[in-house]
This record gives sequence, C-alpha cells and structure tokens, in this order.
Amino acid sequence: MTLDRLARTFANLTAVAALGVAALAFAQGSPLPPDRAFRFSAALIDSRTIEARFTIAEGYYLYRDKIHFAVEPATAGLTVPPLPEGKVKEDQFFGRVETYRGGMVVRLALKDAKPGKAVVIAAESQGCADIGLCYPPTVQKVTVAIPEGSLVPGAPTEAAKKTWFN
Repeated sequence: MTLDRLARTFANLTAVAALGVAALAFAQGSPLPPDRAFRFSAALIDSRTIEARFTIAEGYYLYRDKIHFAVEPATAGLTVPPLPEGKVKEDQFFGRVETYRGGMVVRLALKDAKPGKAVVIAAESQGCADIGLCYPPTVQKVTVAIPEGSLVPGAPTEAAKKTWFN
C-alpha cells in the first residue's frame, strides 16, 4: 500500500467516524443550542457587585478554563475572582480539565460603575454535550442597570443571544 493510499484510507475512516458521532448525537435527540445548554444570567447584588450565573442543562458541561468575563464600558472596571473549582475530567479533546455541571456562580466586582447607568456583562464560555458534541466558544451578554440612590436588587437578567449559530 502506498503512502498516498494509506493517507486517503485514514482520511476516509476519520470522516466515517465523525459521521457516526454526529448520527449518534441526532439519534439521541437534537442537541440544544448553546444559549439554552448554558444559560447565562447576571444580577446586581449591590452597587459594586454582580452575581454571574451559568445554569447548565442536564447532559452538558462547561470547561472552567474557557470561561471569561468582560464589562462594557471598560471604564466600569471589572474584577473577576478565581472561578470556583470544577470537577476534574479527562477530556478527549483538552486532556485533564475542570468542568462544571448543573451550574456555576461567581461574584464579579465593579470598580467604577456610574449610578443611573447600565453596564453590559459579557461572558465567553465553551462546553460540550455528553453525546460527543462540543460547541465553539460562545459569547452571551447581559445588560445590568446600576440604580441611583439606594439599591434594591432585582431578578437576574438572562443573556441576549450572541453565538456562532445566530
């Protein structure tokens, strides 16, 4: 067998394996879009603290080291503490990683949020479904109003859709 023929055979076997994984994923039900598999919300706790939360659907998980936060406007200054520890997993794509299932909550600190204005919290994340489907990095955004005067915390605000699939 020539090297060229061996390479083509390997490529064909890889393509067949990928199709098999995709067929298995759809046979077990349609996978959720990333914004439903990994719901992001944020709520103002006090004038300088935002609670950011991912609610992760059953059968899905997020990679701890693939979660990043940012704030708009940048002048509001966002401090992100270390994320909570995740469960260690030996991942076929990334090796030994920490993951979250069910949910993850972290409190973000604003350095200079202006009362009466709003900030946008952007959360970038990446995760997979147990059926073998992994999503590209996804960014979800939530607008949080900073009230003037005394603060009355409100209900969490769900993220607006902004994914690779939109």
